[in-house]
Amino acid sequence: MIKLVKGFKDILPEEAGLWQHVEMLVRELLEDFGFAELRIPILEQTELFARSIGTSTDIVEKEMYTFIDRSGESLTLRPEATASVVRAYIEHRLYAKNPVRKLYTIGPMFRRERPQKGRYRQFYQINAEVFGLHDPRADAELILLLMTFMGRLELSGIVLHINSLGCPACRPRFKDALKSFLTGRSEQLCSDCLRRRDKNPLRIFDCKVPACKETMQDAPSILEHLCNTCQSHFEIVKTSLDRFQMPYQVNPRLVRGLDYYTRTTFEVLAETLGAQDAVAGGGRYDGLVKALGGPDQPGIGFAIGIDRLMALLAGRAQDFEKRPHIFIAAIGEQAQNIAFQWVQDLRRQRVRAEMDFENRSLKSQMRRADKLGVTYALIVGDRELDDGAAVLRNMTTKEQEKVSLQNVVTLVANRIRAEQSIH
Repeated sequence: MIKLVKGFKDILPEEAGLWQHVEMLVRELLEDFGFAELRIPILEQTELFARSIGTSTDIVEKEMYTFIDRSGESLTLRPEATASVVRAYIEHRLYAKNPVRKLYTIGPMFRRERPQKGRYRQFYQINAEVFGLHDPRADAELILLLMTFMGRLELSGIVLHINSLGCPACRPRFKDALKSFLTGRSEQLCSDCLRRRDKNPLRIFDCKVPACKETMQDAPSILEHLCNTCQSHFEIVKTSLDRFQMPYQVNPRLVRGLDYYTRTTFEVLAETLGAQDAVAGGGRYDGLVKALGGPDQPGIGFAIGIDRLMALLAGRAQDFEKRPHIFIAAIGEQAQNIAFQWVQDLRRQRVRAEMDFENRSLKSQMRRADKLGVTYALIVGDRELDDGAAVLRNMTTKEQEKVSLQNVVTLVANRIRAEQSIH
């Protein structure tokens, strides 16, 4: 038997309803905030990610699915979405139509990480990106959007962390201070962090190795090295969040795993997820569009990990499972033909209807109706055809009533629609 590739997973029918619910909620919210959907390919030129994410990041160095195609071109399955969105923004000159663009995308990403709870090699993200706004209130608005979504999902134990990573003018000073702090601490760092120390010391803050985390507790804070412009920007972000009573924690140790971030950065953490507790994160990337060959347009965005949301919402999956509304138990050839017509008519009226094509016994068909979890069963056989009335059974209360064959489809459809609107 051929099995799943390691680190990948199937989303089963019992789970898909919850996924669809989450995607529907976020689409509605994003579009209310003025975002438009952009659908990007899963394959891009490898250079796109090397130039945007950074050659010294773990993603580019160790985690990307990269291959050479038949033409000799190096291609990569997208490990994140922002670079692809920026590439599309530049290539299609979306900035020319409107200087401020708000775009979102939903889909799978790919990284060859060590599979563990909450971390897959194919994982799904919701991404939102805003281009053309320098104003720090745009940062706050995006964070408010993200937290509004978390609120609509009724998630508990959610904590918002924010930080500023400075800009190209002030970050070098912090990197120098950090390198100075790390001098003489080689024995306290893991092999990955020793490599990061010279290339990208900020990434050491993101290391999960206990010894490295402990060492970095005494490291200098980037907030102490911000230039006046970055300091003012961050203060306005905080003031804007305070205006809406949005709780947050300033976390000077918060960095993002991608090189393109500047100034505001943020993460949403779930206390119940353990080590893999980041549900969403993002930040500002003002130099990325220009670095990839576009105009000097600022940008900010976030990504939500759908897989980790599903872990938080796992107990609600059954509430969104798309079960049939009604099962028609038809006994005899004539009843089967009539039931077939009813099933198609009900479906055209957006009622989920099923029947048995094997003409099995009534007992067997009712067992199947039970397994399907239907609200109603409609029973019709030779006796019901002679009487001109089928039997409608409520599968929860076990109450039964006779309904005329002449208007059975209309009656059943109206009954189910009325109950759906109540619930």
